[in-house]
Order: sequence, then C-alpha cells, then structure tokens
Amino acid sequence: MNIPRPEHPNPQWERENWLCLNGQWQFDFDFGQSALDQKRYEEDLPREIIVPFCPESPLSGIGYTDFLPAVIYRKKITLTPEQLSGRTILHFGAVDYLAVGCVNGQEVCRHQGGFTPFAADITDVATPGENTIFVYAQDDTRSPLQSSGKQSQQYHSAGCFYTRTTGIWQSVWLEFVPQNYLLSAKYATDMEQGILTVTGCTKGCGQVEISVEYEGEPVGSASVSSNGHFCAGIALSRIELWEAGCGRLYDLTLRMGGDCVKSYFGIRSIGFDGMKFLLNKKPLFQRLVLDQGYYPKGIYTAPTEEDLAKDIALSLALGFNGARLHQKVFEPRFLYHCDRMGYLVWGEYPSWGFQCAHPNAVPIILREWQEVLARDMNHPSIITWCPFNETDDYWEAEHDNAFLSTLYRTTKAIDPSRPCIDASGYIHAQTDIYDTHDYEQDPEKFAGYYSRIAEGIIQDFSQRAPHLLKKQRYTGGPVIVSEYGGIAWNAASGAWGYGESPQTLEEFLGRYRGLTQALLNNPQITGFCYTQLYDVEQEQNGLYTYGREAKFDPAVIKEINGAAAAIEKDA
Repeated sequence: MNIPRPEHPNPQWERENWLCLNGQWQFDFDFGQSALDQKRYEEDLPREIIVPFCPESPLSGIGYTDFLPAVIYRKKITLTPEQLSGRTILHFGAVDYLAVGCVNGQEVCRHQGGFTPFAADITDVATPGENTIFVYAQDDTRSPLQSSGKQSQQYHSAGCFYTRTTGIWQSVWLEFVPQNYLLSAKYATDMEQGILTVTGCTKGCGQVEISVEYEGEPVGSASVSSNGHFCAGIALSRIELWEAGCGRLYDLTLRMGGDCVKSYFGIRSIGFDGMKFLLNKKPLFQRLVLDQGYYPKGIYTAPTEEDLAKDIALSLALGFNGARLHQKVFEPRFLYHCDRMGYLVWGEYPSWGFQCAHPNAVPIILREWQEVLARDMNHPSIITWCPFNETDDYWEAEHDNAFLSTLYRTTKAIDPSRPCIDASGYIHAQTDIYDTHDYEQDPEKFAGYYSRIAEGIIQDFSQRAPHLLKKQRYTGGPVIVSEYGGIAWNAASGAWGYGESPQTLEEFLGRYRGLTQALLNNPQITGFCYTQLYDVEQEQNGLYTYGREAKFDPAVIKEINGAAAAIEKDA
C-alpha cells in the first residue's frame, strides 16, 4: 500500500538516513486503560489503523468519534545490521495526549502533551531483524489539566468545538545517526550586519561544519568545535530579506563527523513604531484570517502535504497576508510552506480546556509551551507568540494575572525577537500587542467602538456594556482586532455562526466590506484577523466551505482586504 504522508516531517532538521513508519499499524481501544498492565505489547492487536490519522478520522479506517480514554498501537518492523551500526532514534511528531512508547517490550519514552514532538534513543533495545513498536496513548479531553484547543468536551461536536483527536496524529519515523551527532540548533539573523548566528547542541564532541547557500550560491560558512554545545557567527555575502508574499529562504547544512542535517532560515526583522507593526523596518498591516487546522477526512491531520500548501494559497487568493493558527500547534511542514510562501502567522498554544487556577497548572503549561517555542523558533513566518486565548471573568484574581505575566516573561526570555500576546482577546496582564475580539455585526457601531483608542479606550464599553469598564486595561501600544466578522452564510439547519445570517450575497459583501473597512481606515489599528478561512463541521462562517470550495468570488474579497490601510499610508 502507499504510505500516507511520506515526506520528511521536519524540513528544518532533515537527514537522508531516515525511515518513515506511517501506514498500517495494529490498533485497539483501551477503555479500561489497562493495556500496559496486561502487557498487550506482547500480543497482536485485533484492529488496524492508518497512521498518522487519528482514530476519530475517516482516513484512519476507524472513524470512532465518541470519547476514547486510551488507545494502543503495535507495529513490527525489520531493521538491518547496517541501519543499527550507529544510534537509532525513534521520533513521534505528536501524540494526544499522554504517550508511552515501548520497543521489544521495553519502555523507551513517556511524553505528556498532545501537540509537540518527542523522541527516544532505542539503540540499546533494537536488534537486527524483527522489532516491535508499541504505543499507549491516554486522552482525557475533559480533564482540567489537559489543553485540548477546539476539541469538543461533549460527546459530539457543538458550536465552535469540533471532533476530538486521540493518539498519534503526526508522522512516526526512525533516524539512523552516528555515535556522535547533531541534536539541535537555533538561528538568529541580523539583517543590517548580514550575520547569521547558529547555536546548537551535539551528542558527544566534534567539529561542526556549517555552510550556507542562497539559490545554490555559497554565501557563508563556519567551522567550530563542540563539547556538547557550539556557537558560530557567519558573515553572509548576500542579503535577501524574507517578506510578506515572498519567502526568500537560505539553505543551511550542518555536519559533524558522519552526521549531516539539512535546514534553512530566513532573514527579517520585527519591530514597532508607535502604533505601527514593522516588518523589515517598514509598516505592514496584518491582514490575517483565523485558521483552525481541521480537515474533513483527517481531522487534525492533512490528507496530503499538498493540502497544507493549498490552505495557504486559498488564503492568499482572498487578499490575506497571514493567519492566526488558532488553538492548535500546526505541524512543521505547514510552517515550512508558510516560510517559503512568505505567509505571516501567529504561533499559538491550544489553551482551551485547561483550568489555570488549578495548583498543578503552572508546571504543566510552562513545560508544554516551552516545547512549542523550542520546536518552532526558527520559522521566519512566525511573527507573534500567543500562549493563551480568550480569558475573561475568571481572570480577575491577582494570581491569574501573575500567571499570564509569567507566561509572557518566559516567552520573552526564550525568544526576545518576537512580540508576545499573553492572552488573546479580552484581558491582558502583560503584552506587546493589545489585541481584542469583537463580533459586532453592525459596521457603523463597530467603527464607533474603536474611535477613541487615542484616548485609551478600546471597544468603548461605555457605549455597549458599562459594567465591563473595570476590565478595560489598555495602556497604549499597537492594537489588532484579532477576531471579527464570523458572518454566518447559508448555514445549514443547526449550524453555528455569528450574528443573523445575511439574506443576500449583496448583504453579506456589504457587511464584510463595512466591518473590514472600519479597521483598515482606523489610523490606530495595525491589523485584523477575520473569522474564519473555512467552515469547520457545524461552525459555518468560513469564506470557504469545509471542503475548501469558495463561497464568494475570491477577487471581490481580495479587493476588500487589499485596500490601503490608514496606518500604512504615510509610510
């Protein structure tokens, strides 16, 4: 059979000597969560599943959409003595939520968190010939200590919550490396000085050789020794900036002994000038759209790599220059296409479902969020970090504000190069951008609510909800309305959207134009994010259907979105 999603899962850390483990695995439900105690890794399992698709999805071959407290996987693979001549690393792109991996009956890894990768060195347990990989995945979407994003906590999808994802939902693969090898690297660029700085870690000691090319032309190199850590500054002979709509990427090769990793990076800067967002020191209005990252047949997982690139192309066709990647950590290959297509994105954490007032909350969130930052820091397309979404009444306590401030400070300590929004939408404790969500459907009222930003008033609650005035904490700085619109259109019975559905196409386009122009024409606003790119299940307020068919003439939407923004006009 054809192997689904056969491409290398991580284009920023790619080795030639790897083996994709996607495809058919043995599978079973574990409703009693007792598979490990029963040593079910020693026996064949009765069902089959197609990895990397979750068991809730049609593409998995299972399609079970009720709650799954635990599931198990088993796969036999054959390895050669040549493959096992160095070290063998087993990788998981993402497993939701608590995963235990075993090889030949021995536990090799445990990982908590449904959105980030983990790996295990299985050299000491793998043998030439047949080997058995077993995975136990425990998932409790209703737990107050488990982040689940838009996964429904009801037995079915409802409102803006969708089909759950349990177990393996990104690629599984093996890497074969020497005894001493490259572990990781982070990149920082200075576009004015033309300097690339590479810091990294290695397993063992050795000489690290780094070479840089742009469109096949050598533009820089370095050779440094590593005693487990290394740092190299490389002067680049050619500077090509990564820009919106033009993702100029440099190819990067790192070598240590017999290990070779292919990677890439982009050169760009992010900053602010008063209320203006600056990309490469030029004002840029963020014309973003909300992308939930769901697929009808794959749920969390795109059926093919082409589907990842297609979603970006569909957005660009509507005149958007980027997206909020909403309540989900998108896979690295999606970010690769954002990088190469010059598509601006916010990197978010799927915070919904997590109760931060719980005494055990802080270490769990900090660990999982730091894993997101570590995985994605090198992507030039990510222009903002956003660990939380929509906090409201329950964020009044001093403890909760301190929690958000801790998240903000942790993010900035790890990555000071990007702005951080502590909690998108309502209440901010500490943030670089004041963003807000507003689903007012009357364009005139909508514009009026943002007419007094210069006075320190956002959403003008004195007009709409005086009792919320005490929550207004705007103290200056750039403003983005990061959710608006969500206009329901020709919604099916029982579907969900914002406001009353327009009765005609003209009425829809008039409302869309009015709401969008209210933001573009406001000299105090530096970006918007429209809800949303496509329908997801019963939430039918997308500009495309769930199947990615256009509901409206893309040229008309592009003309509306592409109008000059007031904040850009004096650039």
